[in-house]
Amino acid sequence: MNLGDKGETLIKHYEKCRLSAYQDSKGVWTIGWGNTRYIDDSPVLKGDVLTQDGADELFLVIIKGFVNDVNKLTKGVVLKQNQFDALVSFAYNVGSDMNNNGIAEGLGDSTLLKMVKANPKDPKIAAEFLKWNMSGGKVLDGLTRRRKSEANLYTNNTLEYYEK
Repeated sequence: MNLGDKGETLIKHYEKCRLSAYQDSKGVWTIGWGNTRYIDDSPVLKGDVLTQDGADELFLVIIKGFVNDVNKLTKGVVLKQNQFDALVSFAYNVGSDMNNNGIAEGLGDSTLLKMVKANPKDPKIAAEFLKWNMSGGKVLDGLTRRRKSEANLYTNNTLEYYEK
């Protein structure tokens, strides 16, 4: 599958494009549509700047990796476009966790993925998104809002944004 319009819209709504490097909630240098690395895998550094075209190009390249990861992680599972889009948004934000070490550091080792693989129609899946609303040991309102939007897209196929 490929990322659909609703998935891209959701990601961009919460990431907000910034053309100058900034530190995220964990202090990691980030640029563009929430990217911490460039196409060549070099890290974003303090003082880095991008053009809008550069940020959009970086997004298109980086998102392909997450799309591929979610396709691999959900191989054999029949997903609807909205479900796939919600999972890609989730992975884009928390990581794909493709290392299979059993520690839930992103989508790959999460209970969310285990539930999707067991039954993608399980209504309890929405609650699994909401468990991923912390950074640095603190609940972040922005992550809570994003997880609600992802859960809503996954279960209801609708985009709804939860603002302050």
